[in-house]
Amino acid sequence: MSKQRCDGCDRRVRLGGGIGDLWSFQTGSTDGLTLELADGSDHFLCYDCIEALPDDEEVTRAHVEALPKDDDE
Repeated sequence: MSKQRCDGCDRRVRLGGGIGDLWSFQTGSTDGLTLELADGSDHFLCYDCIEALPDDEEVTRAHVEALPKDDDE
């Protein structure tokens, strides 16, 4: 199983598929997506951070940087 840090909260989230899952026989989906934002920047965000982004305006890097960081890790 592979993990990647969310660019918003900095939490490590699961990436489904790939060679890591082949040997562990784990199944499941990825816990985030890479989004291209209105300003042209790309960010990998977990689903919780995606939900926290505004719905009523174009999302930019500033919105991602304003997301609260996860203090648990």
